[in-house]
Amino acid sequence: MTEAVTPKLLRTLAGETFERPPVWFMRQAGRSLPEYRELRSRAKDFLAFCYDPEMAAEATLQPMRRFPFDAAIVFADILLIPQ
Repeated sequence: MTEAVTPKLLRTLAGETFERPPVWFMRQAGRSLPEYRELRSRAKDFLAFCYDPEMAAEATLQPMRRFPFDAAIVFADILLIPQ
């Protein structure tokens, strides 16, 4: 059986220290990625994109595949709050 590895961000929040702090990615900053633009083009409109769980998950994970981040903020938009 393989032992589970606790992510660096969670270990930092628990008080463990590291040579460098954990790095996470705010999803909105990734809108310039070509893979994001391609994914976004498949949705009827922006709100449909936000409300589709698979698309939102994919938008969240795209920069994690491209860069060595320690965590990602789940893709969403402030426009969803009033709805």
